[in-house]
Amino acid sequence: MSDFSRSAKSGSPAWRLFVPKLYTVLREGYRARDFRGDAVAGLTVAIVALPLAMALAIASGTTPDKGLVTAVIAGFLISALGGSRFQIGGPTGAFVVVVFNVIHAHGYDGLVLATLMAGAMLLVAGVARFGDWIKYIPDPVVTGFTSGIAVIIFSSQIGDLFGLSLTSVPADILPKLTAFWNASHTVNPLAVGVAFGALGVIIVLRRLAPKQPGFLIAVIGASVLVYLLNLPVDTIGSRFGGIPNSLPTPHFPEVTFARLQELLPSAFTIAFLAGVESLLSAMVADGMTGRRHRSNCELVAQGAANIASALFGGMPATGAIARTATNIRSGARSPVAGMLHALFVLLFMLFLSPLAAFIPLAALAAILVIVAWNMSEIDKFRHLMRAPFGDRVVLLLTFGLTVMVDLTVAIEVGVVLAAILFMHRMSQTQSAESGVSLWQHDEDDFIRPPNGGYTQRDALPKGVEVFRLRGPLFFGNAGRLGDVLDAITGPWPRIFILAMRDMPMIDATGVGALEEFLQRCLAHGTEIIICGVQPQPQKVLNQMAFGKNIPDLRFTGDYQAALAMAKARQ
Repeated sequence: MSDFSRSAKSGSPAWRLFVPKLYTVLREGYRARDFRGDAVAGLTVAIVALPLAMALAIASGTTPDKGLVTAVIAGFLISALGGSRFQIGGPTGAFVVVVFNVIHAHGYDGLVLATLMAGAMLLVAGVARFGDWIKYIPDPVVTGFTSGIAVIIFSSQIGDLFGLSLTSVPADILPKLTAFWNASHTVNPLAVGVAFGALGVIIVLRRLAPKQPGFLIAVIGASVLVYLLNLPVDTIGSRFGGIPNSLPTPHFPEVTFARLQELLPSAFTIAFLAGVESLLSAMVADGMTGRRHRSNCELVAQGAANIASALFGGMPATGAIARTATNIRSGARSPVAGMLHALFVLLFMLFLSPLAAFIPLAALAAILVIVAWNMSEIDKFRHLMRAPFGDRVVLLLTFGLTVMVDLTVAIEVGVVLAAILFMHRMSQTQSAESGVSLWQHDEDDFIRPPNGGYTQRDALPKGVEVFRLRGPLFFGNAGRLGDVLDAITGPWPRIFILAMRDMPMIDATGVGALEEFLQRCLAHGTEIIICGVQPQPQKVLNQMAFGKNIPDLRFTGDYQAALAMAKARQ
């Protein structure tokens, strides 16, 4: 259910959809122990964000201070104005490709103008209540373009990983790889040692001490080693001259109609990525905490943050899934944690900026290798490769177009192909069902009351809840399963019966929604009984190994058998 639908049903005014979560938290009451939890979480996230912001800026073809400015300005505003309690904003890997291409083609001023335009688009999208439109992006498309971005990020770091000497690096991946190959005779063994040493430290710490700030420890260790041994490797100081110890003054770029026109596609891509990733991050935070974000308020905050970041000489920003998860695991209580994270990064710039000159670029490249690996979602990619043939085509086509052509083209083609695929599947389903009477099987119709007004829901045993899925479960409506669980106000049921007799078709996104539904139920100790699965959904669920190795998941042929099983397990 959308924010607007909930607002309309409750009778509350529409403006409540745009009230920042910070206001809600303060109104509920904010105590000293909440601030302590937020301060610890904010500091923890800032430690993670420091090297990451600089590394992402360098990978994007600009200077490291641009990433820090983005983390400070955009990070503060996204938390202060956003619709999520736990969202952490800043530069992310999704923008590396777009930012690099914009700077390469139009210069940094072009990036500033494109980011301003993207911010305005996000403001309009939020006010127009487009926040729920993320549900129309299928899982194979999202996974395909994020995995493609991961490949591009990794390829962009080859030069610094091996200490190659290059006068310029092409924007497109094939010319870029060719340039790296042609410069292979300039490999710096010391840079290779620093890079893979830092990489090893990060991996070991993640396995043996996952709570330690592996990125920061690796960067500090590499910097100390390079400084003490005076190793001839590139550092932030040698390539960029260090970073400033203050925020820049706001600056508005030159605006012409021709400039706006040529930057419009890039601005749209930035706005799209910022909107999608921020809402995905907010959804992840909801899943981890049981809270609900305000999607349209989040888009408005993203718009304001990107406008401010551009004016202060920063980069595009959005919600960062990994940093948001770190924020939650570190004990964050409210958006104050995200605001404090930005302030801690600012304190670093003000007082410790001279030390940044000693950071070797090879160590930052090692960090981005880890970022690229995390973005690749290799497990999810493999899982989707077990999906029906059409979903695999969408996944691979989106991935290939992202790597070889363009992000915007990849997403457009992926969504259109997914829509055509859905229509084809529905036509096949309707053909298979022609001439079949559904009324004769209505013994499990617990939703439509008979003439006497009695419903089978009234006969449910205590602690048993039922929900029927009607119609196809696909990328356009998969979110409704989450709305079912969000509607539970009292104690969670002991057993949840999911009736699928009226669900003729499911796609990979629908399977993902079912898996998330199952995990949320299991987290609350609720058993699941699925009944009446039709042939097409049954084939897809088997193909994608749905519910494998989960003992609390059971299947029955019809509702009556599911009800009998539920009664027997009471």
